[in-house]
Amino acid sequence: MNQVRPPAVAGMFYPDDRKELAATVDEYLANASQTPGRTPKALVVPHAGYIYSGPIAASGYVRLRDAAPHLRRVVLLGPAHRVWIQGLALPDVEGLETPLGILPVDLEGAAAVARLPQVSSAARPHSQEHSLEVQLPFLQRALPGVPVVPLVVGDASAEQVAEVLELLWQGDDTLILISSDLSHYLAYDEARAMDRGTADRILALDAEHLDTDQACGAIPLSGLLLAARRRGLRAQELDVRNSGDTAGDRSRVVGYGSFAFDTSQERV
Repeated sequence: MNQVRPPAVAGMFYPDDRKELAATVDEYLANASQTPGRTPKALVVPHAGYIYSGPIAASGYVRLRDAAPHLRRVVLLGPAHRVWIQGLALPDVEGLETPLGILPVDLEGAAAVARLPQVSSAARPHSQEHSLEVQLPFLQRALPGVPVVPLVVGDASAEQVAEVLELLWQGDDTLILISSDLSHYLAYDEARAMDRGTADRILALDAEHLDTDQACGAIPLSGLLLAARRRGLRAQELDVRNSGDTAGDRSRVVGYGSFAFDTSQERV
């Protein structure tokens, strides 16, 4: 087992200087509007370069303030962008490094899901993958010291993903975090219309009608929606915008959304 996965996209997707990175994440969190509600059971957050998606991601992470003492682990799933894999892959490391330090892997949780036939351990799918890595600095600032079970999701079914989540579900001490952007490279108004439809499907826990045109993380996201529906969770929209609203032009934009899931009888 390689002890630590080094950062692959520091200096590209987010700052590679420790102090600058900490200040950047802290500023996003300080400026995020916090919707009332308790610590969610699950979050969906985007994974683009911070100047584009950081404010939207912060709308989810700000809900985790003061949650660290109560959390045992974070189950982090994101789509495979660079390497095709069958099923889901663990990185086979004990820690994940960013300029902020090393975030520990929950080895007990990783060992538990590794027994499932759809889960393998492989370094290559993780080595250059950004969908998980860009979440790590936010986790390190919002939930310092809380370990993660990091899984890159490739060719899998929603049912296979839901089975992994169910195995690690536990109680309020486990947070499920799904990393996904929404639409890609549409004109601004077209993207807003598509993302509105996608957001409505997420709010309806519609696990059967999401595809990768609507969300690059459609597979892990659909797995969460399936598990959430079975567990009686409700979804709340925290923030839906696109790169045309943050730092890009509006001719070709990427959509982002943050959503929280909880078991409250009232919509969280």
